[in-house]
Amino acid sequence: MTTTSTMPPQIRPRATRTSRAAHFALIAAGLALTTPFTAAHAQSPPDAPRMNERTVTVSAAGSTSAIPDLAYISSGVMTEASTAREAMSLNNAVMAKVIDGLKALGITATDIQTTSINVNPRYTNPRDGKAPVVNGYQAHNTVRITVRNLTKLGDILDNAVTLGANQMGGISFDVSTAEQLKDEARKAAMTNARRRAELYANAAGANLGQVLTISEDVRMAGPRPVSMARMAASADSVPVETGSMKLETTIHVTWSLK
Repeated sequence: MTTTSTMPPQIRPRATRTSRAAHFALIAAGLALTTPFTAAHAQSPPDAPRMNERTVTVSAAGSTSAIPDLAYISSGVMTEASTAREAMSLNNAVMAKVIDGLKALGITATDIQTTSINVNPRYTNPRDGKAPVVNGYQAHNTVRITVRNLTKLGDILDNAVTLGANQMGGISFDVSTAEQLKDEARKAAMTNARRRAELYANAAGANLGQVLTISEDVRMAGPRPVSMARMAASADSVPVETGSMKLETTIHVTWSLK
């Protein structure tokens, strides 16, 4: 008698829509991970220095001088009284006179800016070891004055002190056309940079190619401060010398060599 054994048929699991969706999601995730790397390389600037490319980088400065045509004065009024209200009221009256006097000399309201107002207690200074106590109050009001006609600067200082300004923070000078003047310094800096780069290239037996990168550092000798201690003590018109200001630009330039 012959017996036959029958193996059960192998059944392959049928792919479901869920498993197919998961498979495609993994593929999409892999592509997403590689895309930024590819895009970053594709977007490299065409003029950026490439590896093994010969370049020369030079730093050079250019400068120009100018006569200041603006002045900034920090001035204020300090008053004292037995109460805070009285000290502030007295301060307001004196500062109003100072501001009216400034306007009479041609200073517009937009060129007078209040920078600080405060009232502080005044304390005794006992020497017998006792704790200090309040014996009055001080009120301070400070303004920043922009002077556009420097021929009146001495008269403005005299007028402010005469009318009651007893706090002088200082005076500084500036140039209203500084940005335009810095363009001249930039041109001079670029001329100096190219001359120096050509010197290095020729010494190395090469010629300058195209400019690859340019960056700059701009320096300015800022509004120049002047001490006002001797100015406030002068009885006559205050002598003021504006002098000159230097504007300087430093650039960093990279050329290719050929």
